[in-house]
Amino acid sequence: MKSVKVLEFDKITAKLADKAISVMGKGLAGAIAPMDDIFDINRAQDETAEAVSLILRKGSLPLGGCADITESLKRAKAGGVLSMPELMRAADFCYVCKKIGNYHNEKFGSSDASTYPILDAMFDMITVPAGLEKELNRCIVNENEMADDASAALALVRKNIGVANNRVREALNSIIHSGAYKNMLQDAVVTIRNDRYCVPIKQEYRASFSGMVHDQSSSGSTVFIEPMSVVTLNNKIKELRASERDEIDKILRTLTDMVADEAEPLLDNIKMLASLDFAFAKGELALSMKAVRPVYNPNGRINIKKARHPLLNPDTVVAMDAWLGDAFRILVITGPNTGGKTVALKTIGLLCLMGQAGLHIPAADNSELSVFEVYADIGDEQSIEQSLSTFSSHMKNIVSILSVAHQGSLVLLDELGAGTDPTEGAALASAILDYLHEKKIRAVVTTHYSELKVYALSKDGVENASCEFDVATLRPTYRLLIGIPGKSNAFAISQKLGLSDKIITAARQIVSQENARFEDVIADLEISRKAAEAEQARAEGFRHEAERLKKEFETRKQKLEESSEKILALAKDEARRLTLEAKNEADRLLKEYQKSLRDNQLKEAEASRKQLRDKAVAMDDTEEERDLRPLPKQLKNGDRVYIHTLNQSGSVISGPDASGDVMVMAGAMRVKVNIKNLSLDETREKNRPTPTTFARSAKASAQQSITPSCDLRGLTMDEGVDKADKYLDAAFLSSLPQVTLIHGKGTGVLRAAIQSMVKKHPHVKSYRLGQYGEGGDGVTLVELE
Repeated sequence: MKSVKVLEFDKITAKLADKAISVMGKGLAGAIAPMDDIFDINRAQDETAEAVSLILRKGSLPLGGCADITESLKRAKAGGVLSMPELMRAADFCYVCKKIGNYHNEKFGSSDASTYPILDAMFDMITVPAGLEKELNRCIVNENEMADDASAALALVRKNIGVANNRVREALNSIIHSGAYKNMLQDAVVTIRNDRYCVPIKQEYRASFSGMVHDQSSSGSTVFIEPMSVVTLNNKIKELRASERDEIDKILRTLTDMVADEAEPLLDNIKMLASLDFAFAKGELALSMKAVRPVYNPNGRINIKKARHPLLNPDTVVAMDAWLGDAFRILVITGPNTGGKTVALKTIGLLCLMGQAGLHIPAADNSELSVFEVYADIGDEQSIEQSLSTFSSHMKNIVSILSVAHQGSLVLLDELGAGTDPTEGAALASAILDYLHEKKIRAVVTTHYSELKVYALSKDGVENASCEFDVATLRPTYRLLIGIPGKSNAFAISQKLGLSDKIITAARQIVSQENARFEDVIADLEISRKAAEAEQARAEGFRHEAERLKKEFETRKQKLEESSEKILALAKDEARRLTLEAKNEADRLLKEYQKSLRDNQLKEAEASRKQLRDKAVAMDDTEEERDLRPLPKQLKNGDRVYIHTLNQSGSVISGPDASGDVMVMAGAMRVKVNIKNLSLDETREKNRPTPTTFARSAKASAQQSITPSCDLRGLTMDEGVDKADKYLDAAFLSSLPQVTLIHGKGTGVLRAAIQSMVKKHPHVKSYRLGQYGEGGDGVTLVELE
């Protein structure tokens, strides 16, 4: 297609081929072409997107050393014998297949479940022949040498060759070091001629030295003679060398047969590796161009954002926005030479071709394209190729394009109507635009004619555009401005360059009044546009400032929340400390009170009791009410509950099991509590219970009358444990030295649970089962501290 060449798509394929590693991949890259089926295009885009993702996650595809062994495989299948270089390339290819498999199977953590449907299918089709690579590398040292241990026979032959060579060298050394031959020898060395060991003899002693002549020096003064004493040994070496070659041929035959057996899967691997190389070349090209996947629509709409020409320097090229296909189908770009009109035209066309070839495009995210048959007539002095064209060649191309263009085409015409009389050229250009408009063909056209600016303003479905030009610097900015017709700026540029005002004034008078007004309208539009852009920039600045303030507020809010949490944590720690101090103080006072009672020191006991009471009252004065609620039907993890048996709050870790036990995190302890001993705690953090709980409990317990035994028979395990625990606390406060827990014999479950609890109880000094006459195994005797 001529348009493909005109838009320089071949340079894109060359860039793509450079990104491929293998010869096969480069071949596929060079043959890439735009497609016209939306399903095929989207699949090719999916393939490119998957390759980009894999490159970013795992790096480039490890295809180094991948050679095309297709011809070798075909020859092996046909019964030929492969050479050592061919077998080494086959081994390298097998190694590449193994590397590709490892690349595919590489995971990033146990949670890595990334999938790539298209590329995964290709990876899965690559098989690694079992043992072939290892056997080839074992047998072949390099392209010219077979390993000694390639076969037992080859090892034996080479060993015999070594022995024979040693014998020959020994025989020849005896000759060159013998006094009898000293005058005959030209040099005391051993040399090889025609694969035979020889010694250099002077020409005049040729007849005196017994042996076979194999060569002579260029001067004729030296002849190289094989002594008769080593002829037999040399013949033996020659026979061994022949045996060695025969054995190597056998090994090559065997290795070739192994390759032939795997020829079909290896040929399939070549195709898959070529396809993978091609896909990853697309990914590498996309990354190098900072390209994105275009979004395809079926409505013939183009909307490319921040688009850049892919063949220009990405560091200097100016991005542009371009759209058509909704409010208008034809875009007319006007403006001065060197303003960037042709670059804009080529950018639109080239990005359409790239997208339809499955390549990502150098533009911003969410850029839209549609499927077109692209036709282009481009060629002027400021084109990228610097090609020249005439009116005839332009018109010939346009005639050819108009004969095949249809509603699904995108027509790109550069300098429409140029190269002939301006009046006739403008008329022809208007008529061509009328034809395109009538056929509902989408088109982008560049021109110098002011008449086409008026045409675009007055025709529905046609829109003006221009490439911005900075008169102050006399340089184009290359920004595409859709909706604003271009201005030639000839008078302003001439004045800037120093042309006299008199000449410029005379020129202005020559220009028709209507054209002058039109140029003034364009100038006013330009002023309005720049003012609107300035306002938009200000609004954008305000938006960024608002976003900055919002982020700053959120940061401060987060810091405040973190500070609040830290304060609450410190308060909790302080509450725990106070609780512990209160418990220790209460324990001390109670012990003093009980000691005073035992020693009949009534005054001291009364003082201790009064101190304990005052302490409890003082702590009660600071206690705040706890907000306890019935448990919900279903407890969930994180619910805050109050543990009645511990007088402490905690958070639910796991819900109730079959026995009704709930795992609760109380402070730094994990405790299992029966659900009957829990309430939902909705007390606010600042209303947490104070240490008076323990003091009040201790004060009340000390006043109770406690019996020396506790009957637990008939209770469930949890009920029995709970009752025994409370009883032991009360007995301790009553200063009972020893108590009896009656649990009965039964199945032993209650006894085991009671003893497990007793073992950990803080007030228990020791415990044992009852003896004969005390109740036996049905009771546990507990000695308190």
